[in-house]
Amino acid sequence: MILRFRKSAPADLVQAAIERCERAGVRTARSPEPARPIVALLDKVPAALEKELAALDGVAEIVKPKGDLRMAHRAFREGASRVRVGRGEHAVTLGGGTPPIVIAGPCSVEGRDFMEEVAGHVVAAGASILRGGAYKPRTSPYAFQGYGVEGLAQLKDAGEKHGLPVCAEIMDGAHLPAFVDHDVDLLQVGARNMQNFTLLKAIGAAGRPVLLKRGMAATLEEWLYAAEYLCAHGCPQVVLCERGIRTFETATRNTLDLTILPVLRELTHFPVIVDPAHAVGIARFIAPLARAAIACGADGLTVEVHPRPEEARSDGPQALLPAELAALVAEARVLGAIVR
Repeated sequence: MILRFRKSAPADLVQAAIERCERAGVRTARSPEPARPIVALLDKVPAALEKELAALDGVAEIVKPKGDLRMAHRAFREGASRVRVGRGEHAVTLGGGTPPIVIAGPCSVEGRDFMEEVAGHVVAAGASILRGGAYKPRTSPYAFQGYGVEGLAQLKDAGEKHGLPVCAEIMDGAHLPAFVDHDVDLLQVGARNMQNFTLLKAIGAAGRPVLLKRGMAATLEEWLYAAEYLCAHGCPQVVLCERGIRTFETATRNTLDLTILPVLRELTHFPVIVDPAHAVGIARFIAPLARAAIACGADGLTVEVHPRPEEARSDGPQALLPAELAALVAEARVLGAIVR
């Protein structure tokens, strides 16, 4: 249940309602929404208490989301929420009507000089966040697994040199101290770990924004519950990422599900970005899918770029060339201005 108070509701009335719920054994969560007081009731509310709350003069409405969604539900915010990645003059804001942003970088961190080269291309193309895998989840146990902690250091150093916040995938809660120590600005939860609830609990308390990718066989409801896990454990700064789902189709790597973008706008307040690279797996098809994603209202894109894709340690066939990245960023800005 979500209590949405009137904008004019006195602060002491809101606090009294929260304390009344807590005394009844109902946990609460206060929305950071500045426009009006909004409080989520996390436990089942007794009928008598619900009636009492509904009678309060300051309560504008009571929303009862389907299932157990609370803080991830659209009613928990007045408008679309914004997520700030990075700090200072190089910080980037996603969502809430801001222009679409592009996250770009190689699939894998492949060396210090290489990362500095790629970061230069990312800046020149106009992308906003540098991505790169230091720990790589690979289907084959013999494939390149990443450079680990050293990869995080190389990614962060390249980002700082070129004024870019950085994003990297975290696969294990035991790795969290390394991600925090190396000041990774945006923690990515990959498709394979979307329902790794132990990991979600661990990183929820890290105080960092999280990019939550949709599982390759996950329903929309399951995806939002994964986001709710992050919120429930201390992370309100969530960015959802659609990256394609597994279907019977074999012509592409996955099937990009753009139908869920307008649906998400009704169900949640989180920013939503799209990863066309992992969806299609073929570089020449990424640009049209990226255009479609922005036209459908995506808050941004995440793509892979490599100056020499044929030499990439992983996912070379879906990596854009630097010039192709620059064209994609320019198109995203134009389309974003049109549809917003």
